[in-house]
Amino acid sequence: MKTDRLNCAAIVACGGSGTRFGAATPKQYLPLAGATVLHHTLAALTGVSEIEHVFIGAQTDDKKANEIANAFAKVSVLPTAGETRASTVLGTLEAIQPQLTRDAWVLVHDAARPCVSADAIRKLIDELKTHAVGGLLAIPVTDTVKRANASLDVVETLDRSTLWRAQTPQMFRYETLVHALRAAPDATDESQAVESVGLAPKLVMGEASNIKITFPEDLAWAERILNNRS
Repeated sequence: MKTDRLNCAAIVACGGSGTRFGAATPKQYLPLAGATVLHHTLAALTGVSEIEHVFIGAQTDDKKANEIANAFAKVSVLPTAGETRASTVLGTLEAIQPQLTRDAWVLVHDAARPCVSADAIRKLIDELKTHAVGGLLAIPVTDTVKRANASLDVVETLDRSTLWRAQTPQMFRYETLVHALRAAPDATDESQAVESVGLAPKLVMGEASNIKITFPEDLAWAERILNNRS
C-alpha cells in the first residue's frame, strides 16, 4: 500500500453469515462465474483507479477473506466485523483513520453485490466529488408498492413516484460517516445514518444489474449477469 494518506478508499462489509441465504458457507464465499462472490466484488472496486485502496471488514478468524484478498494488490483485510452492518463499517472506519486524509471520501459496498459495474462506480464518484454531503447509487421503484398490516392485509398503495431502491456503493466524507454511524448505530445503510443527523444524501442513478445476493435464486441471476457481461 502507498505510504501517503488516502484521498479515496472503499470498505467492503464482509461480516455477515448469510442466514437468509440458507447455505452452510457465507454467501460472499460461494462460487460464482468461475470465482467467488467476493472476488467479483473486489475486482469491480479495484478496477476503478480513483479508489486507492479497499478495506474488508471481516471476522477475526476469517481465513477465506484473506485468501481472496491476496489476489489483489490494493486490498487489505481487517478484523473489524461487528454484530451489525453499521458496527462493521464504523469499526473499519476507526481502524483506517490514520491512513486517510482528513477530508477523504469513503465508498461502502456490500460484499454480496458482485455485479456492480466499474462504470456505475465511476459515475457515483464523478457526480459526488463536489457534493457537500455525498450519496448513493439507487434506482427508481417501478413496481406498485403496497403497505400491509401484521395480518398481511393491504392497508394502502404507496405513491411510487418518489420511491427509490437503495444500492451500494454509498459514498461519504470520512468524518461525516463516522459521526453519522456513531449517532445512528441501528441504521441499515450509511445513507440512513447520514439522514439521521439532518443531512440529505444525493441519489445517483444506478443499474438494475447491481443486485444483492440474498436468496439462492439471486446467485443464478448474478451468474447470468456476469456471464453476459463477459
